[in-house]
Amino acid sequence: MKVMKFGGTSVGTPQRMKEVTNLVTKSGEPVFVVLSAMSGTTNSLVEISDYLYKKNPDGANEVINRLEAKYMKHVEELYSTAEAKQTTTDFLKDEFNYLRSFTKEIFTSFEEKAIVAQGEMMSTNMVVNYMKEQGINAVLLNALDFMRTDKNAEPDLVYIKEKLQAIMQENEGRQVYITQGFICRNAYGEVDNLQRGGSDYTASLIGAALNADEIQIWTDIDGMHNNDPRVVEKTQPVHQLQFEEAAELAYFGAKILHPTCVQPAKYAGIPVRLLNTMDPDAEGTTISNKTEYGKIKAVAAKDNIIAIKIKSSRMLLATGFLRKVFEIFESYQTPIDMVCTSEVGVSMSIDNSAHLGEIVDELKKYGTVTVDTGMCIICVVGDLDWSNIGFETQVMEALKSIPVRMISYGGSNYNISFLIKEEDKKRTLQSLSNTLFND
Repeated sequence: MKVMKFGGTSVGTPQRMKEVTNLVTKSGEPVFVVLSAMSGTTNSLVEISDYLYKKNPDGANEVINRLEAKYMKHVEELYSTAEAKQTTTDFLKDEFNYLRSFTKEIFTSFEEKAIVAQGEMMSTNMVVNYMKEQGINAVLLNALDFMRTDKNAEPDLVYIKEKLQAIMQENEGRQVYITQGFICRNAYGEVDNLQRGGSDYTASLIGAALNADEIQIWTDIDGMHNNDPRVVEKTQPVHQLQFEEAAELAYFGAKILHPTCVQPAKYAGIPVRLLNTMDPDAEGTTISNKTEYGKIKAVAAKDNIIAIKIKSSRMLLATGFLRKVFEIFESYQTPIDMVCTSEVGVSMSIDNSAHLGEIVDELKKYGTVTVDTGMCIICVVGDLDWSNIGFETQVMEALKSIPVRMISYGGSNYNISFLIKEEDKKRTLQSLSNTLFND
């Protein structure tokens, strides 16, 4: 069985929902489908929550009414039979009345998560009702019945597998199984969400739980490209990536995929394919445990980086110096991207400036601190094991006219990272493409 995930754009209009139905049923084989909320819906639900936090029920009701009118219009466009229209209309009326019920009570963060979850509830019900109208043997499985996180807010893998397999046995013989992405319950039974990776994470967890043949992530672009097509000319899709390569690209700026969401598939050895709903025949990108040896695959960039350098003569041979420095970042829950050390100093990069002032004040206890803002991390990804002689030279040749603040190599066999000024980003990415791919 294949798991197919479709994002909000892919189900953003009645016509797109019909196209998704055609893609899902094209092979005639049983499939498991994960759907996001219709594009724009989650933003509206967050806006409703914001009004409720601000104790403005009139503002919340105005957004609810506007969203309801939009959905009722979709009902008229999507269905052709009076029965399907009535079934979906009744469901949506209940949904919007449920949203209105929150305007009459004290509002908390858990109520917000319950509100935001309704976007996926609505999209999945609309699509399954359309499939049934078309005579397709489809069933809707509520993600809240099997998708759960533990007390550390991480997916409860054992629970998910046991519950989902039992539900699948109860619904054996269906052509299409549909569920909601992103949403779950927490360890205490409250409505929550998977946060990192969203619906992609749901698809990966389901694929691992069912030991699927393949997990397909359908978006509106044809897979990961070898560079940022918004910035660089003549980019091409990368047809094959190793899981670690994909994670590096996702972490350093390839927005098509969250770096953690494919981990369940990686550990289960299930390939993940990134495909394009606008061009379903395109090859896309396949992510698996297979490595293409000796090949540079792609380049990614991460903006809004801050470089912090602490220089101290006391660092020389001082046991515990780095520990003290890293503990400062940990105490302010600020992750570090890159680290470079010397005998008398250490440079680090971060992408979260929320506690920059406090961090710098703490670091000044141990040395002289310098801060550079407006920086950008450029990441070159591929099979970059140190035994592959000459790869570093190729990359450095492309950057010979670019001022480089930091270089990180050796922490992984899959990337070389450079810290540069954001103003040099475009010409750096274009130069890397020209040197590594286009030539």
